[in-house]
Amino acid sequence: MAWFMGIDIGSAYGKGVITKDTEPSAYYVTLSGANYRTTAERIREELLAQLGLSQDDVGRTVATGSGAGNVYFASQKVSDIVCTARGMNAIFPTARTVIDIAGQSTKVMRIDAQGLVANFTVSEKCAAGSGRFMEVIANVLRIDLGDFGPLSLKSKNPVTFSTGCAVFGESEAITRVAEGVCKEDIAAGVNQALADKTSSLVKKVKLEEPCAICGGGALNLGLTKTIQHELNVRLLVPPQPQIVAALGAAITAKTSNSKIGTSEDRGLM
Repeated sequence: MAWFMGIDIGSAYGKGVITKDTEPSAYYVTLSGANYRTTAERIREELLAQLGLSQDDVGRTVATGSGAGNVYFASQKVSDIVCTARGMNAIFPTARTVIDIAGQSTKVMRIDAQGLVANFTVSEKCAAGSGRFMEVIANVLRIDLGDFGPLSLKSKNPVTFSTGCAVFGESEAITRVAEGVCKEDIAAGVNQALADKTSSLVKKVKLEEPCAICGGGALNLGLTKTIQHELNVRLLVPPQPQIVAALGAAITAKTSNSKIGTSEDRGLM
């Protein structure tokens, strides 16, 4: 039986999955870097090495993400919205609303029982509506991004950011640090700002439960808790939230002969 590979090259991270069915047999996450082509090659090599496979063992490869065009060895390129929906459907078959907080944007989609996209919306082209905002403020606070969520949970008085722009938000955070405001209150304020934007997107597609969250933003427990509070729902979080789109791409590679080309997908390819 052939193996199938999904490669998701995002603006911040590159992710890869190999599967035979709908569960990842191997996965790999790395920084995208400046050369997406090299990153895609490295992901492929790492995935094959984990399972002791050669490229000949891979039946098809599907690429997705903003750098999908650089995955020259892919058989097909598919929208990250389609791939995220399929990946989440494989992990949480009952999920009907999916929130994807990635490095470049936040996407919210409603999906059906087959993992097909019924409706979706994407944040405006500004870092303040994506995981990039957390990275910017983490740099201001001089903390590792992985510490952002735990730090924010210690907050007693979250900061209210008066701007929806990442550039001005960074300046505002620098000012607050100079004023002696606690780092945890600034981090919690960022989570609240992102949660507010995410909540607005969810309202556009009309929330249908269960609701799941993925992308790098889902690694921030403080953010997921804040979004849960804003939406008054319990969010489903995958064990590896960053690889959902890559998993969906691998599943698409497996089912491409029978599934691709449906009317629901055609406009998103």
